[in-house]
Amino acid sequence: MVDPRTEKLADLLVNYSIEVKPGDTVAVNYFSGALPLAVEVYKKILAAGGHPIMQVSKNEFLEYLLKYGSDEQISYVHFPQRYITEHYDATIHLLAEENTKSMTSIDPRKMVAFEKARTDLMETSMRRTAEGNFRWVLAIYPTNGYAQDAGMSLEEYTDFVYNACLPDMNDPVGFWKNLNTRQQKVVDWLKGKKQVHIKAKETDLRLSIEGRTFVSCDGKLNMPDGEIFTGPVEDSAEGYVYFSYPAIEAGREVTGIRLWFEKGKVVKATAETNEEFLLKTLDTDPGARYLGEFAIGTSEGIQKFTKQILFDEKIGGSFHLACGAGYPETGSVNKSAVHWDMVCDLRDGGEIWVDGELLYKNGKFIIDY
Repeated sequence: MVDPRTEKLADLLVNYSIEVKPGDTVAVNYFSGALPLAVEVYKKILAAGGHPIMQVSKNEFLEYLLKYGSDEQISYVHFPQRYITEHYDATIHLLAEENTKSMTSIDPRKMVAFEKARTDLMETSMRRTAEGNFRWVLAIYPTNGYAQDAGMSLEEYTDFVYNACLPDMNDPVGFWKNLNTRQQKVVDWLKGKKQVHIKAKETDLRLSIEGRTFVSCDGKLNMPDGEIFTGPVEDSAEGYVYFSYPAIEAGREVTGIRLWFEKGKVVKATAETNEEFLLKTLDTDPGARYLGEFAIGTSEGIQKFTKQILFDEKIGGSFHLACGAGYPETGSVNKSAVHWDMVCDLRDGGEIWVDGELLYKNGKFIIDY
């Protein structure tokens, strides 16, 4: 018997997040473990009049490609992948990893080569999204692997996921619309502002937001959601930052990351674990050492770090930076094959100042929110 929350989440993804309309072409990329949710998504797309194509994957396929594939094979981009990115109306990505550590032994050089070969796909996706021609959403289906990372039983983690995505089971769409209304107050307050100053443990960072646009995230691209973000002026970051939470990328857990910025560029980077992976990733391409995103997490329903960035970057009381590609709708022009989110807790004395005014303290907005 299907969990009724699964059907509810599928409806939210199809009819709210990407708003499928009659005739829309929709690619659903799902891990085999997410089959129950994928089936419900498929039915909802059909009911909305869309044309779904289902693409099942397993992490093992990418693992084998990177372990045994030649450089040419690793860099090869298949025509269907390119066609969907360039021509489809929407995509839904359903993650369901059973083993989140399967990629930890992969040579970082091969991971970098894989990402670099797909730089143009990322740029196309971001451009079409900003133009309003491409809609996408990312969601997670609960697995034992995710539950173990979060330090929960599968039942506990399943409740955590659904409570984050469906805080109001009776009116999930109304909840996300209301969150957007609240976040828009902050976005409006930030309009026209120029300088951000972040102060926290081992963190003193300034960056420019002059001429940039903040975006309120309300479940349209990620589910769950809850953040406001922009793309900082590329050459503006000055200072240093310490990320209190581990940064996860391709199954690698990098802890204790410290970055130093000069004229927008990461000029020094250290980590307490997996430092080599951090440095190789930052050297993927020139844009990887510049910031593509500055964001504040706003989800009151996500307070625990779970080692899944889809949830962790939304933690209420946190901020995050992304090294690499920026979103064109914010005004960012930074290009890279990388977009690596790194999260910092601000609930213990952290502050965000904007043009000399205090916006955020101890994980709370000072202005009306």
